[in-house]
Amino acid sequence: MKRLFHEPLLHFLLIGAALFAVFQLVRPTPKATPSSKQIQLSLDDVARLALLFQSQWKREPTAPELERLMETRVQTEILYREALAMGLDKDDEIVKRRMAQKMQFLAEDAAPREPTTAELKSWYAKNSDKFAMPARVSFRHLYFSPDRRATRARDDAVKALAQLAGQPEGAKLSGSFADPFMFQEYYRDRATDYLSKEFGPQFAVALEKLKPGSWQGPIESGYGWHLVFVDTVIPGRIPPFEEVESEVKTAWLGEQKAQAWQKAYQTMRAKYTVLLPAPPDKQTARAPAPPPKKEIPTTSGEGL
Repeated sequence: MKRLFHEPLLHFLLIGAALFAVFQLVRPTPKATPSSKQIQLSLDDVARLALLFQSQWKREPTAPELERLMETRVQTEILYREALAMGLDKDDEIVKRRMAQKMQFLAEDAAPREPTTAELKSWYAKNSDKFAMPARVSFRHLYFSPDRRATRARDDAVKALAQLAGQPEGAKLSGSFADPFMFQEYYRDRATDYLSKEFGPQFAVALEKLKPGSWQGPIESGYGWHLVFVDTVIPGRIPPFEEVESEVKTAWLGEQKAQAWQKAYQTMRAKYTVLLPAPPDKQTARAPAPPPKKEIPTTSGEGL
């Protein structure tokens, strides 16, 4: 026995058992896991509800209103948990889209930071064409309606142009040649995209080629034929950086978000094996369906 008490292994086992006993006595009691049937609103939750109410109604909620807000929050949580318990989130396209949207928002928000002026200037130098200001034109026009003149509309416009040669823009004589137009007779500082929507692309392209200072045409629009007096033309230009710095920053942040989302998605997609159906064979898809088989009458006495 004396020799056994001197064994190092015995000493090690006794010390270990003592430490284990002490640990069991002094260790903190683990907290119980919250029940799935327990719903608890913290002070921060209530403060957020009150803040949302105040931002919407521009005043603090009364005590009854705050109680209703809390009960609504509890109701939402109860319905959410019950829906999960019933599996209502499974194979629900709306739920999938909402969750996918939140994942995309998280990926986008992880990237943007405050850019430096140097970064914005460098980016603008490469993308200045996105901020180009189109040419703008001011003009007066005379309208010749195909509804009133039928096939004579263009010819009448040509005859009127000959009589207007050398006349100023506001000559009283000009009004006697034209038909009433449903919109404006004078347009100030209009860009090509606006004129394309208002008169049609053909009219906008033809107007760009006209020089200021005289009656010209006729040019065709979606409404009919027009004689045009171009008053002024403001050439298109690319503005200096300082003029559009705020717009440049917005566009830069948008590009950063898009890049962050694409990078995050590619990382997530790489974790999955995607199996897609093979495309249908073109020959099989185009082959006509076989005609229905004709029934061969039997030789039995039925039906005779």
